[in-house]
Amino acid sequence: MRHSLGIKDTVKKNSMLIVLLATMLLFQVLISSSGRGSLFAPSNISNLISQNSYVVILASGMLLCILTGGNIDLSVGSVVALVGALAGTLVVNLHWNIYVSIIICLLTGLAIGAWQGFWIAYVRIPPFITTLAGMLLWRGVALLILNGLTISPFPAEYTKYFNSFLPNTEDAATVLSVTVIVGVVICLIYGFWALFDRYTKKKKGYTTEPLAVTLAKVILLSVAVLVIFFLLGRHKGVPVVLILLAVIVLGYSYFTSRTVPGRHLYAMGGNEKAAKLSGVDTNRVLFFAYANMGFLSAVAALVGVARFNSAAPTAGTNYEMDAIGSCFIGGASAYGGTGTIGGAIIGAIFMGVLNNGMSILGIDANWQKAVKGIVVLAAVVFDVLSKKRVKSS
Repeated sequence: MRHSLGIKDTVKKNSMLIVLLATMLLFQVLISSSGRGSLFAPSNISNLISQNSYVVILASGMLLCILTGGNIDLSVGSVVALVGALAGTLVVNLHWNIYVSIIICLLTGLAIGAWQGFWIAYVRIPPFITTLAGMLLWRGVALLILNGLTISPFPAEYTKYFNSFLPNTEDAATVLSVTVIVGVVICLIYGFWALFDRYTKKKKGYTTEPLAVTLAKVILLSVAVLVIFFLLGRHKGVPVVLILLAVIVLGYSYFTSRTVPGRHLYAMGGNEKAAKLSGVDTNRVLFFAYANMGFLSAVAALVGVARFNSAAPTAGTNYEMDAIGSCFIGGASAYGGTGTIGGAIIGAIFMGVLNNGMSILGIDANWQKAVKGIVVLAAVVFDVLSKKRVKSS
């Protein structure tokens, strides 16, 4: 048995991360040469996080749906609009308690996900049809709630939970020092975890990367984290929404990779009949994936209305495409059973950099959509061809 991955395998495993870094450098060169500023400007890094927070949240849930067998949820954008409309009605129009309103919105998203999950998992209506119906249904309900109007502004007591920065001080030196210290702590924790995880896997006889590769990855990612936190410190500090994103990403990464229910998602996507014969309740797994997607759509809605400071009828338009595209670009298989939360997040960041970079360069919005479509198609084509190559060999 091999106990170490070769350099070629390691590069292949991290190919999307390499592409992301190359894309960021390309945009930096193009933006700098055109005199339009810098992709790595402190304010732009903060904007990248806030602008693409919804993509990260939705991609984390969409991956679970895709893992079950290449299934997708087309209704997430409409659910975002509906929950946002509900939040605007409760918080702005009716002046309800903010915490009660947030809980009601989250439960509404969960109920919508459970409703769609029931038809998909237990009645076995195809996910594409069920969520397509949901896309029309929930958008219609959102329009009825809003009556075609936009609700704004949201009170500061609500938006501070998603739009503020830490530490909450005007002293630039304190903001920079605290933010950098947080970055250093994150790097130390990550470095310890990476080395401990490698040691544990090697002790159990699992395939691992060469130590030099692990150390190189830790150093490079630590440098990237320190640079990002330094830039955030030069702006306003750590965005509160970044903490929420970290909790979601870490939580779902642990769930999918280290828990039995998480592994059931992969088993079902690999071969549903075999998983069922092995004792996996595939109906419950499918139901959970879509109920969870509804819940995360509600979270994305709460973040979205805080960022835009309004609940609009057009909110959430094409959000499902960004989430699906992020998963496929990040390495999720169109057939299910393959993909990671980390890969989906890299895909989400890639989509965000693509949008932000092209916007700074002044590229027409229609061309931006065309480029994103080509990128998503290329990712799926690469996956399909890779599968055929493996089968033929």
